[in-house]
Amino acid sequence: MQKTINSTEFRKMVISGSRMLEINRAEIDARNVFPVPDGDTGTNMSLTMQSSVKEMNACASNRFQEICDAVSKGALKGARGNSGVISSQIFRGICSVIKDTKDSFDTKTFAKAMEAGSKVAYSAVSIPKEGTILTVVRLMAESAPKLASKHKDFIPFLTALIEVGDEALAKTPELMPVLKKAGVVDSGGMGLMTIMRGFLCALSGDESVMADIPTEASDSGRGEDDVFGDNSDIVNLDLGDIEFAYCTEFFVINLKQMTTLADIDKLKEKLMQIGDSVICIGDLELVKVHVHTNTPGVALSYALELGELDRIKIENMLEENRALKAKLEAEKKEMGMLAICAGSGIEEIFKDLLCDRVIEGGQTMNPSAQDIADAVQKINASNVFVFPNNSNVILAAEQAKALVNKRTIHVIPTKNVPQGFAAALAFNPEASVPENKTDMTHAIDNVASGMVTYAVRETTMNGFKLKKGDIIALDNKKILAKGTEIDETVLKLVKALKNDEHEMITLYFGEGVKEEEAAGLADKISEAYPECDVDFHFGGQPVYYYLVSLE
Repeated sequence: MQKTINSTEFRKMVISGSRMLEINRAEIDARNVFPVPDGDTGTNMSLTMQSSVKEMNACASNRFQEICDAVSKGALKGARGNSGVISSQIFRGICSVIKDTKDSFDTKTFAKAMEAGSKVAYSAVSIPKEGTILTVVRLMAESAPKLASKHKDFIPFLTALIEVGDEALAKTPELMPVLKKAGVVDSGGMGLMTIMRGFLCALSGDESVMADIPTEASDSGRGEDDVFGDNSDIVNLDLGDIEFAYCTEFFVINLKQMTTLADIDKLKEKLMQIGDSVICIGDLELVKVHVHTNTPGVALSYALELGELDRIKIENMLEENRALKAKLEAEKKEMGMLAICAGSGIEEIFKDLLCDRVIEGGQTMNPSAQDIADAVQKINASNVFVFPNNSNVILAAEQAKALVNKRTIHVIPTKNVPQGFAAALAFNPEASVPENKTDMTHAIDNVASGMVTYAVRETTMNGFKLKKGDIIALDNKKILAKGTEIDETVLKLVKALKNDEHEMITLYFGEGVKEEEAAGLADKISEAYPECDVDFHFGGQPVYYYLVSLE
């Protein structure tokens, strides 16, 4: 049982958290959803933590005061991008509590440190957004005191705290629509939970993450003097017009004796008046500044009132924007594809069929014309074929044509997912746009398809008297069968759809249906129709137990 943590163990926790973050850096990068060329949240957070470890390793003292000052200062010096800056402030808050520890701290002290970390992180952001790393750290901080009262041992305490953080991370898509559309959780929050797992590994004796870490990421391409990085998760490169042209960054060092913490807050307020994306964090030893402004000289003059300037970096974002636009234009292809569907398995199949983007939509969740237009704009192609895959989405897809710039939308009127698959399979990058449009439209005519779900109320329709809970099978026009069992109803649907020309029957099973159940149903269909090849795939679609395709 480990009821307290001494300074040596705290060092190991920081190292382990950093190492765990570096190991998972690429995966966290891949979760980034900001409109920039490369997602780099994991890289920014990892480099921030590595800077903290480097500063801590250079600290000869083993007193909490000196160690915590080194960790906090190192994180601040190495903070890169929004994610790195917020991470540095979380550690600044944590260290502000732990630094007052004499010999060791317990779970109650760490709970107070988490609360301080959350508070400092929120205060560092001009306009805090929920659904981000801030939400994750706040919810953990709110739960920490109660968990500390329940758990004196750090192992179960951190385990429970991580469980709270994981639950908070899972909820971030509900708070941030862009995450929900992209189908990912917040990458910064994911990075924070990775660090917390590193803490736990250090205390539980898992040595796999305790090896020495490099001071810089081996493949980051950034030198030791590049303390800011490219800030690509701060710069919102939507390739539209840029209001503030210059990304201005610097440190304020050797602050004047009369400078106060209130002066640092006033500097932040002044910077917000001349630009946006303002970050102004630090203490009376070191202040880090970032601002997008059209008057970088004014920003520098404001800071000179507090102390000396160091590591000044000014980048012309207009030129970066022009270069990105030129690159995108040079790489633009003639044709692309966009599919609209629901279900993770269905989405993966469309991606395997080389659809450039897939957005969520379908029965009960129809995307708007603007949603479709926004997705089309993100495809770097002059012509984009859109597969609505639902009769209720076709009109919105047609309306999206008027909402796009420098793109031409071609709506292929797919009314269901199997038709969408057929259309995507018909795509030929060597053919012309008109040829592809013709081939895709003809391809959907060769697919017979249906869906199996359940009745939500009593009614009479298409000659069937239905009661709530009945299993029903339908195509795009009418109800074709009903039953009391799913397999029975699927077999009735196949019988209603099949003709002598069909050679292949494919099942896509939805959420709530087990793979072994789908395999068993496929065997039954094979026995009933030995002349056909029968296959099944995970669709993960809501509402419908099965989507059925006959070709």
